[in-house]
Amino acid sequence: MRIYKANILHTPSPNHFEVYQGGYITVDDNGIIQGVYEVLPTEMEDMPVVDFGERLLIPAMNDMHVHAPQYANMGIAMDMELIPWLNTYTFPEEEKFADEQYAKAVYDAFVKELCRQGTMRAAVFATTHIHATQCLAKTFDEMGMGALIGLVGMDRHSPEELVNTASSWASDMQSLMQSMADMAKVKPIVTPRFIPSCTPAILQTMGTIATQFKLPVQSHLSENKQEIIWVQQLEPQSTCYGDAYHRYGLFGQTPTLMAHCCYTDGEELKLMHANDVCVVHCPTSNCNLASGIAPVRKFLQAGVRVVLGSDIAAGHHLSIFRVMQYAVQVSKLQYALSDGKLPFLTLSEVFYMATKAGGSFFGKVGSFEVGYAFDALVIDDMGIHDVGLPTDCQQRLERFIYLGDDRHIVHRFCQGKEISLNSQF
Repeated sequence: MRIYKANILHTPSPNHFEVYQGGYITVDDNGIIQGVYEVLPTEMEDMPVVDFGERLLIPAMNDMHVHAPQYANMGIAMDMELIPWLNTYTFPEEEKFADEQYAKAVYDAFVKELCRQGTMRAAVFATTHIHATQCLAKTFDEMGMGALIGLVGMDRHSPEELVNTASSWASDMQSLMQSMADMAKVKPIVTPRFIPSCTPAILQTMGTIATQFKLPVQSHLSENKQEIIWVQQLEPQSTCYGDAYHRYGLFGQTPTLMAHCCYTDGEELKLMHANDVCVVHCPTSNCNLASGIAPVRKFLQAGVRVVLGSDIAAGHHLSIFRVMQYAVQVSKLQYALSDGKLPFLTLSEVFYMATKAGGSFFGKVGSFEVGYAFDALVIDDMGIHDVGLPTDCQQRLERFIYLGDDRHIVHRFCQGKEISLNSQF
């Protein structure tokens, strides 16, 4: 049993922070939280305590939509909308991952930077290359971090070097599952790139594999207006973009993450709610590619779950704290554009999306409740602002989210294990 003392903050529900100023949290040898206390119980008073002093202790971040092979393009190539951007910048970069040495170099750097930014678990797109994807899974596992790793399926409207087939994807997916069988926190996720790059044959195969092996699914949905028109042309029998996935068993038949959803409404929104499909809100990406503003308040009002993603490299930073900032800011734009009909997001709501909501895809992750994995960050926010610290812990956290960076994260834990940035792969 380990006992940590700090100023503890988390969001068991989206509408408020639960704060233990100078509180205690107990964690068993398996990295599972046993209790959170304002005052340490009498029977534990003689046990050793790791005292973080006045620092903040918060749940670690979960990035629920990120493209690992695009890491080298992060922060550049922001001069186009979605489809031209994919063809001009993204696909040529992903072709390089046929070279396993190149893949290893990029994936090592990517996982370490993800860790540096305080993200302990992620839902990740790899490429169509099986050996590079296995390398990515191994890198997460050796680092001690959690991940859902997606071998991408795409068999049309794509460069020849990136195309796979239904049968080759199924065979490679079997190999990926076998190579990950002994990884405790790293698991596979079925990953059609998006409807325009997937024929009915590969979509049907992916849906069958997802159902047969009870695997989660991730993809893109209603990101860009031209993309939606294209999907209507490719899948004319579908009633909406979401239905084009649903017909193949890829829309809530198993736990499903759909990124963007800038134009999800009406029947598609009803289908998402009925099937418990989760929206991954990627506000930095949506701004950079001029895609639009996802109507997150409308999703929440409809009972649809929402989590956050960095969407590297359309997004320009791996920090989910940055994503939280953008999520609040674009919701305020939407509030103004709706004449106040769609209330903007609060800090506790976006923090909940980044922690407990996102963590739910990995089990009991993302909160400091009893029985949850101890995924945590220790924040030293001294010196962020030269006028000193607010006395209120929630205000301190807010200031860190808006003004702090990775230098203020002094400890990182994933299921009780402290993760070192100096790990060698």
